[in-house]
Amino acid sequence: MTLLFISDLHLSHQRLDKLDLFKNLLDGPAKQASALYILGDLFEDFWIGCDDQHHPNPEVISVLRNYSDSPQTQLFIMRGNRDFHLNNEFANATGCTLIDDPTVITLDNKKLLLMHGDTLCTDDVKYQKWRKFITHPLVKWIYFIMPFGLRKRIARDVRSYAADAVQKKSPEITDVAQSTVLETMKNFNVETLIHGHTHRQAIHEVDINGTSAKRIVLGDWYEKDCILIHDEAGYRFERVDAYIRVNS
Repeated sequence: MTLLFISDLHLSHQRLDKLDLFKNLLDGPAKQASALYILGDLFEDFWIGCDDQHHPNPEVISVLRNYSDSPQTQLFIMRGNRDFHLNNEFANATGCTLIDDPTVITLDNKKLLLMHGDTLCTDDVKYQKWRKFITHPLVKWIYFIMPFGLRKRIARDVRSYAADAVQKKSPEITDVAQSTVLETMKNFNVETLIHGHTHRQAIHEVDINGTSAKRIVLGDWYEKDCILIHDEAGYRFERVDAYIRVNS
């Protein structure tokens, strides 16, 4: 059984090469996998609703729909900090299953924890307070009853503020807090955690009460790109274009 994991694609009209790569992946070897998990930040701009018809949103939705319509595929998408507001309308349009953050699945008869990763960055206190506010059900409801133009302006202003705030923070603050990682893995009783968000692609060995565990961090799709594959050989990272070439 082959499972694929990606995150932080940040697809936009300004990076059409990555959009093409995404289409080639889903139209090609991803259809041979048992499941594809997208762990947040599929889009570069903040998601404001399915009524946003600006490129590449309609094309991305179409690609996802085509993939999920294949009889042998399963598509799971987790919300990230760029797409807090993915909702049932998006799920219906794409045919995906929206999964909570965090989500536990079973793989090789062991529990595996999936997260976007931003909630692990607990040293960034200001961000965690903002995240708690923006994901509150009442705030999300108010946002979606607003006219499209107002939602768009709010998203643009938030995007600008967030980009400026990140530039002023140290790399240590924007990375995960190790104490939070250990506490989270202990609470969910897992030996493997997969997450994105930090863009620091790596497989970390973690010690949990004397037990060897793994924290796998997915890379982003900016200058490079990555896909995490799990099959009979275990876990491995590959460049997406290389994975497509070998498996097409």
